[in-house]
Amino acid sequence: MSPKSIIFKKMSKDKSVAVYMGKRDFVDHVDSVEPVDGVVLIDPELLKGKKAYVALSCTFRYGRDDMDVLGLSFRRDIYLSTRQIYPALQDKKQRTLTKVQEKILRKLGDNAYPFFFEFPDNLPCSVTMQPAPKDVGKHCAVEFEVKAFSAESQDAKVRKRSTVHLMIRKVQFAPEKTGPAPSVSITRDFLMSDKPLHVEASLEKQTFYHGEPINVRVNINNESNKSVKNIILSVDQTANVVLYCNDSYMKTVDLLESEDYLDAGEKMEKVYTLLPLLANNKERRGIALDGKLKHEDTNLASTSIIKEGVLKEVLGILVSYRIMVKLIVGGLVGTSEEEEMVFEEFKRANLKGMKEDEEEGNISAGEP
Repeated sequence: MSPKSIIFKKMSKDKSVAVYMGKRDFVDHVDSVEPVDGVVLIDPELLKGKKAYVALSCTFRYGRDDMDVLGLSFRRDIYLSTRQIYPALQDKKQRTLTKVQEKILRKLGDNAYPFFFEFPDNLPCSVTMQPAPKDVGKHCAVEFEVKAFSAESQDAKVRKRSTVHLMIRKVQFAPEKTGPAPSVSITRDFLMSDKPLHVEASLEKQTFYHGEPINVRVNINNESNKSVKNIILSVDQTANVVLYCNDSYMKTVDLLESEDYLDAGEKMEKVYTLLPLLANNKERRGIALDGKLKHEDTNLASTSIIKEGVLKEVLGILVSYRIMVKLIVGGLVGTSEEEEMVFEEFKRANLKGMKEDEEEGNISAGEP
């Protein structure tokens, strides 16, 4: 028995157009991006002589839906590409089709038309800032959408009943080749202490997948006359909103307080394990996520990788992570010293597609 293929479907309210897609996550491999492909099914009788179009758009939103008042829009269109589907401008037999498109076309018949979009190199990846539990509507996010509609012409007014919207995601995968494992050391002198405190922290590699534990090796040589009362480690996420302002948001997504104690003159080497997960941060506002589809699980946002020649200002929201190692030191003069280390990126794990419910539209899964 052959495995079933999940197909995402969404139809306009007047049933004149419908979109069918085999997936909703499209991967950016840095050197290449998976193209967006699908099929639009039209009903010639319901179109009543109108034309059918399909569009791919990228939008940066920085406000809730109810804030779009007094002619002010809290959104900016980064990219828009529209193509006519019906009447067809090219013979379907002359097009190069994916296997999923071929299956859908065989299933739907002659009124189905394939579409194909390629992402430009300078587009950002899907990112959304997590709202508070009681917040409603859309907030700060970079979103991608496939839209099919019928109209007299491309520039004519489009009725909502004749339009169908399907949200998709452009997700970042880390490159296969990564740099050396991060390692940072610091030596700190203290007042009234002849010798210093030396701390070294290192990771076993540079790139981590979502859900993968991060082992941090901490090596302390305390030659000073002060004692280390506690060692605190954290994973901090920094999100820079660069498109319309230069706001920066830093959130701790995992924290470990070891309560390890080190007397003056002692040495210690220990490996601490951190595990940053969205499951432990779902109630916290302002954490960056890999663009979220309604009622579908997602991850903490992947680290943004800026391609050569692309201005970072057009990328919307830039995300990075760092490991912080903090030593609480006490002695004749109470003080605290911290040693900071920045590492490159999480590597995004594969996400399985999930179908949506009726609140976003009549999306269903089927077998072509």
